[in-house]
Amino acid sequence: MTNNNPIGLFDSGVGGTSIWTAIHELLPHEDTIYLADSKNAPYGQKSKEEIIALSIKNTEFLLNQNAKIIVVACNTATTNAIKELRAKFDVPFIGIEPAIKPAALNSQSHTIGILATQGTLNSELFHQTVEKYQDTKIIEQIGHGLVTLIENGEIESPEMNQLLHRYLEPMIDANIDYLVLGCSHYPYLIPQIQKIVPPRVKIIDSGEAVAKQTKKVLEEKVGLTNNPLKGKAIFYSNANPKVLSDILKNKYEVVQKDF
Repeated sequence: MTNNNPIGLFDSGVGGTSIWTAIHELLPHEDTIYLADSKNAPYGQKSKEEIIALSIKNTEFLLNQNAKIIVVACNTATTNAIKELRAKFDVPFIGIEPAIKPAALNSQSHTIGILATQGTLNSELFHQTVEKYQDTKIIEQIGHGLVTLIENGEIESPEMNQLLHRYLEPMIDANIDYLVLGCSHYPYLIPQIQKIVPPRVKIIDSGEAVAKQTKKVLEEKVGLTNNPLKGKAIFYSNANPKVLSDILKNKYEVVQKDF
């Protein structure tokens, strides 16, 4: 089964490029279209209804570009809207959820931390996941302000460092040995986080798992490309494209488009 249409991805901004990178590394021949809805970031502060409406709009944009599968490269959009998206559209969706399972199963201290948006931590899907691991103490922390700083290109700013210290130090004091990054923006903070947490704390995100699931669904339901060359990547942003270009190290063209 062959399908040369592109993989579509969307996020509330630039953070989902961490997911795009994992997919592109695993499936280098696939064409991809990435949509950064930075104008409406962060999603984590919005109501469920707003998140669903934005997710529908983003999906329609990608389907109009002939996307064969949609990767919701945003934890908040996945936990609040993927059920509605799957009911509305006849295309496979890949979601992204905080990697609580591997952290909880491998934790030696039976205490893990999760840094995520308010929208993810308040969602029904997140609470259902947490309930499965009642033997593990899960310390939840809303990452207020982190996405906005990343979207503004201030990853290494003093304000970012201050916020990370405030959010992470109580987790360290509680003896976590795993830190789950529950937002696709947050992997870009790993260098700063590693300077704060002790070496015993393992940091995990969902990128690799999402990439593997995308490949599996393409193989089983949609079809992989038969293109022998490196796949084309198109990036769209409805805000300042420079931040997205900088995150991508200026290797790809970013098209500014209002949607």
